[in-house]
Parts: sequence; structure tokens; C-alpha cells
Amino acid sequence: MILLGIAPVVTFALGVWQIQRLQWKVNLIDELGVKLQRPPMELPGYVNTDVLEEFAFRKVYMKGRWDHTHTVLVRPRVRDGTKGVNVITPLIREDGTTVLVDRGFISDDHADLRKWMDPSQSTEEVEILGMLRLSQKRNKFTPDNHPEKGEWYWIDVDALANYAGGEAANVQPVFVEAIFEGHPGDAQSCVMHGKPVGRAPTVEVRNSHAAYVFTWFSLSALTSFMFISLLRKRAKAPTARMPRK
Repeated sequence: MILLGIAPVVTFALGVWQIQRLQWKVNLIDELGVKLQRPPMELPGYVNTDVLEEFAFRKVYMKGRWDHTHTVLVRPRVRDGTKGVNVITPLIREDGTTVLVDRGFISDDHADLRKWMDPSQSTEEVEILGMLRLSQKRNKFTPDNHPEKGEWYWIDVDALANYAGGEAANVQPVFVEAIFEGHPGDAQSCVMHGKPVGRAPTVEVRNSHAAYVFTWFSLSALTSFMFISLLRKRAKAPTARMPRK
């Protein structure tokens, strides 16, 4: 009886909370839409990391040369059903500063770290169009990174920057995901030939809060009806009387 009386209040409160979450998600989607519509900006030589969060998901472009010797492979990753890794290589720019670039996905068949760290690879200048991102939040199911073993499972920008030389080597804790704007068929060809395939130029944000709002308010209405019905039944029930002597 007590639990049934509390249930409508709790579920109603959860419905109100989901409305707030829904509004937050709608605002987030609108904000991302505005950022993605803006033209790419040139990534400055010095990046103020204190305001980096404000520029997350902004498109940027930059030029530089790969520091192959500090390449890392982040695993496990999956693209269109194919298992693989993401290739992250520091990019040394003309002004001497270095930022971290997620060059994209490669299949496990081409995930030989020694090959990707080989300094004899091309050091020609490359131009990158990418998207600014922040560190990922590690969940309880994701193993911790072990840089000393070359094992990386999630994006920890500070740890990646330190691995590449840190402040002493002018490596900034700035992380950019390279954008792939080609045709899906071109992406599949790149995967087959071991060429990194960058992220899509769009951001898809899952928004299921409206369904949660409906669920919680429906449960609140249902449990309210059950509680009121129970009270009415108890009110109509005959009161037991003590027998007369």
C-alpha cells in the first residue's frame, strides 16, 4: 500500500527530470548543428586548452608532418562490421608545435604497430581537415591504458600528449579526428588497402528522452489509478464489528 502510494510521485518526478534532459539534449543538438555549419578554421599555433571545450566538434584544418615514431593504435574498434583499430599520430606543424591526430580506422589485418612507427615512412607535408575533440570518458568495462606496453583502449588526450613527448617537445594536449569526405565505396577500398579512414563530417546524437518522458508519465498515471482504486475499495469494504455479548 505504501509503495503503491509512493510510486506515482517517484515516476512523476522521473518524468519531469526526463523533460529537463530532453531540453538539454535538444539544445546540445542545436549547438552541434551550428558548429558543424561553420566553415573550418585554421588551428592556431598555440591552443588555449582552458577554452577548448567551447570549440569541441568545430572543424579545423592544419598542415604538418607526421611523427611516425610516436604512433599509437587504439583498440578495439569496429567499422561496418570489420574489426580493427584507430591510428593516432602526432602532427608536427611548421611553427614547431605538435598536436594529436586520429587519422582513422584500419582493419586488424593492417594493424602492425612496428610498420606504423617506422620512421622511414613519408615525411612530406600533409594537410588535414578534422574535428576538434576532447578526452573520452572511460567506463567501467573499458580496460585502462598501458602506454609502456603500447596498449591503448580509450582516448586520454593528456596521456597521449605525454607519450609523444609532452610539453618539453612542444606537444599540446589537443586532439583532432581526421574527417573522411569520400564516397562509402572509397572508404571500403581504403580499409582493404590499409589506409586510415577518418570519421564522418557529421555528428549523430541519440535522443531517446521523449520516449522516457512518455514511459515515466504513463507509469505515474497507471500507478495513480491503481492507488486510487485501492483506496476506494478499502473505503467501501464493510467494517468488522465486535460481537455483542
